Amino acid sequence: MNIGCHISIAGGIFEAPKRAHDLGCECMQIFTRSPQGGKASELTPELIQEFKLKAKSYNLKATYIHTPYYINFASGNNRIRYGSVSVVRDELERGNLIGAKYVMTHLGTAKDLGQKEALKTTIEMLKKTLEGYNGKTKLLLENSAGAGEIIGDDLSELAEIINGVRTGLKPVPSDAIAGICLDTQHSFASGYDWRDFNVRTGRDLSLLEKIDQEIGLENIKLIHANDSLTECNSRKDRHAHIGEGLIGSNAFKNIIAFAKENEIDMILETQHDRVADDIKILKQFRDS
Repeated sequence: MNIGCHISIAGGIFEAPKRAHDLGCECMQIFTRSPQGGKASELTPELIQEFKLKAKSYNLKATYIHTPYYINFASGNNRIRYGSVSVVRDELERGNLIGAKYVMTHLGTAKDLGQKEALKTTIEMLKKTLEGYNGKTKLLLENSAGAGEIIGDDLSELAEIINGVRTGLKPVPSDAIAGICLDTQHSFASGYDWRDFNVRTGRDLSLLEKIDQEIGLENIKLIHANDSLTECNSRKDRHAHIGEGLIGSNAFKNIIAFAKENEIDMILETQHDRVADDIKILKQFRDS
């Protein structure tokens, strides 16, 4: 398994591989467009070739793409809902051009439609997103921290969405939606206590057993490795450097052992002032 972090594409997508290398990345995550909105820059054949050559020369094993922040498949506004379909599909196509392994996305909020209708609409919009798609870059759904009526804070909810999409995608390979990107901080904030990773409490399931029961461990395709500034079940998205938050180093040793055993890459989304130190820490856990 490989370890990396989110990398800026300031100055052009082809600048990212060197930045990743300089931080000690073995893989990387990028945006291919502004996460706040606006038209995506064109990926010309020359830019694509330059990006691929640099990624190879810096020995990056995989590239992952994060969709913009404004995606909302369950919006009550048709423009936002169908705009989300268009952008995520475009990110898959762009990912396919540059050789990205996965595109990951958040799903939005249920506040406009209510929980039941929001899940139904999200499944419908994801089907539209993937209709006719046959690229090599696959889609991952990322779990959320659970603030408000956000979709995807519960892993069984993500499982319901993934199963709903796969059921209706007969003309498309079932792995077009490959699984999930599991964010450690978001899940901790949603009540998944990583400190109980493989510990049973009475008759309760260990965390690993709980996750397996809810979504299946085989559906975890990527991990966002972030410690947490806030308590378990806080419902707040607040990342901390590895070992400096409330999840803690011992839990991350277990997490990385799981990732290593199952060949799941890990991407850090901690502050860039010390993300290189976080990468070193995770590598030490992995290699010890």
